Amino acid sequence: MTTQTALIVDDEPDIRELLEITLTRMGITTRTAADVTTAKTLLTEIRPQLCLTDMNLPDGNGIELVDWIQQNCPCTPVAVITAYGSMTTAIEALKAGAFDFVSKPVELPRLRELVNSALKLSEPPASADKDPDEPGLLLGESGEIKRLRNQIRKLARSQAPVFISGESGSGKELVARMIHIQGPRKEAPFVAVNCGAIPSELMESEFFGHKKGSFTGATDNKEGLFRSASGGTLFLDEVADLPLAMQVKLLRAIQEKAVRPVGEAKEVSVNVRVLSATHKNLPGLVEEGQFRQDLFYRINVIGISVPPLRARADDIPLLAKHILQRIAGEYECPPARLTGAAIARLEQYDFPGNVRELENILERAFTLCEQDSIDADDLHLGGAPVMKAPGTAAEAADKPNLPEGEMDLENFLENIERQAIEKALEATRWNRTAAAKRLGVSFRALRYKLKKFGME
Repeated sequence: MTTQTALIVDDEPDIRELLEITLTRMGITTRTAADVTTAKTLLTEIRPQLCLTDMNLPDGNGIELVDWIQQNCPCTPVAVITAYGSMTTAIEALKAGAFDFVSKPVELPRLRELVNSALKLSEPPASADKDPDEPGLLLGESGEIKRLRNQIRKLARSQAPVFISGESGSGKELVARMIHIQGPRKEAPFVAVNCGAIPSELMESEFFGHKKGSFTGATDNKEGLFRSASGGTLFLDEVADLPLAMQVKLLRAIQEKAVRPVGEAKEVSVNVRVLSATHKNLPGLVEEGQFRQDLFYRINVIGISVPPLRARADDIPLLAKHILQRIAGEYECPPARLTGAAIARLEQYDFPGNVRELENILERAFTLCEQDSIDADDLHLGGAPVMKAPGTAAEAADKPNLPEGEMDLENFLENIERQAIEKALEATRWNRTAAAKRLGVSFRALRYKLKKFGME
């Protein structure tokens, strides 16, 4: 087993001794330096698996050392020791490339968490011959997507909060998942939450949890999203939709690395990395006073932008092939292929809904095409496809009765489809080919619907 070494850089002997004792008890060999010059010499000589440095040193500062390590020892994760409550300094260190930070007075449980995470980054990869540009979840060979994957690999080594910007449907959650699975937290949970989908009155309970009996309806203890993601990553999608009151509480939770469940008197420490995203113009919302500037700076320590699909049209054939294979597998149908004309039509399309829209277009075309190939006309990019009427005049003449008051249109239409399919199957004695013909849809489309509605 290879001995792991850590370099401790601090001009205070008491701090160096505390850190040495803690790391030695963890089985880590330690070396110490009291200034930047000595630290640089030792870094060159011993190539440690971790560096812990104070901010204020006799011949320089921690930020300068972080910059030097990024240039000369990029494989050595470095964490910065900051003064209590100095979040500005901590953010500056993270932007410079620090792996993480710990505040004085140093809390030993927090220090051990940091050290364990940092040492995971120094472990050799499981496969030495693995392609350095393995696409993972982000398929594509365009220059834009390769640059994005390269950024993700670098960000995965840090614990800094990352803000992911990009248009709706462009793949922001996939970027967040790749940052998680390529980093030291990959064995821990990845918890994604759409901030715009949580009712404001339940938001505090959802994020921080609650104590049984703390309010009407709290029949059990609830740990909340932060504690559910303990040791892992919490992805806040559509973070711009958070109400201002919740933004204040979220800022405190991120800064203090602690949450207070509803009904509890004490805060609970949490160890999560926060990634966030939105398709909205967050700097513009800050200027308008709809999003807190201090929270924006805290979640936007490092920014990454996801390119829209129209900016990487060369990736469309590869993405389309992958999507069609997945759809065929889900619905246990023979795979369909795109004709040259269909591919050309897709490459010319603007895709305002990005990859999510491409998935919807291909799923619709897959269910409606008659053969195992999808032509340009099957894509219906000029508008929604016109569905044929049910097989008999009587069925076509039946008008559904709309419910009174508010209604769930999607469920309402699905029920109508389900009833029409049941009638067609009963009328044809459960002959699927005849039922599809009666309904005016392809056999593939009927199989898709049967699978979707659980009617197989």
